[in-house]
Amino acid sequence: MIRSMQATDVPDVLALLNWMDDAPEREVFAPDARDARELSLECEDNTCLVLDGDEGVVAYCAVSPFRDGVVLEGPLAEAAVPGLGALLARAVEEAEGLPVYAFCARDNLAVRDALEQAGLSPLHTTDFYSAPLSQLTPAARAPDGHSVGRHLPLEAYRALYRDAEDAWAGRLDWGPEQYEAHFSRDDVRLIVLRRGDQPVGFAELELHPDDARADVTYLAVHPAERGQGYGRTLLALAAAEAETHPEVRTLRVRAHDHMRPARALYARAGLTHCRSVMTYLKEGDEEA
Repeated sequence: MIRSMQATDVPDVLALLNWMDDAPEREVFAPDARDARELSLECEDNTCLVLDGDEGVVAYCAVSPFRDGVVLEGPLAEAAVPGLGALLARAVEEAEGLPVYAFCARDNLAVRDALEQAGLSPLHTTDFYSAPLSQLTPAARAPDGHSVGRHLPLEAYRALYRDAEDAWAGRLDWGPEQYEAHFSRDDVRLIVLRRGDQPVGFAELELHPDDARADVTYLAVHPAERGQGYGRTLLALAAAEAETHPEVRTLRVRAHDHMRPARALYARAGLTHCRSVMTYLKEGDEEA
């Protein structure tokens, strides 16, 4: 039976999340919580569905707002259980015609098959690369005539972001409050490289000390400034910033499959591939 998740289902869903964590190839977009109270709070804001089996919940899927539509959390199931397709179909119905996104490990073949049967199509692959901070920080110095900053005016940020890449176009709609709130977070850093008064690029960094890792969530170099080593300098500066936090030992970056210059940059810097995630999409109905 497919039904809404109840408070009594939390232990079963936590067991599914912990099962997923045991092997990278099982990864799907899923709740961050690994605690009963935190998971209950997360689920209050989403439409959470479960599939019952003979001995409790055997599968989980949820729907939450994302970009111009919704994103699926899951599906999570330890095996290709009967009814998984129906659970996904019910979750897609909850989107009410809006675009439906989903994310899973490239090697999660069971979930990929289920998503495609539910009408979602692969959009792109995102590859992740990592390296020890100590490998990158020796190059952490600004070239002559350049300086390093920690802030950009919102309009300058938008302009450089727009010129460099539009994949996160939602950020172009940020107002001053959203911009300041994001970069005021304790786990977020902005590293700006300037030549004179002109910003030539920036790197955004998110710190994950519990995982001994920092993520470069975005790296932008103005197209007119490429080919001068700014990308590698920004990577090194980001690693140096991460190194100020003793718990952090590794820097991780990402690139979509069409971003060949970024992939080449990471290879030259000595980062190695560590993870691949597939993005799926079911287009929305025009009348939605």
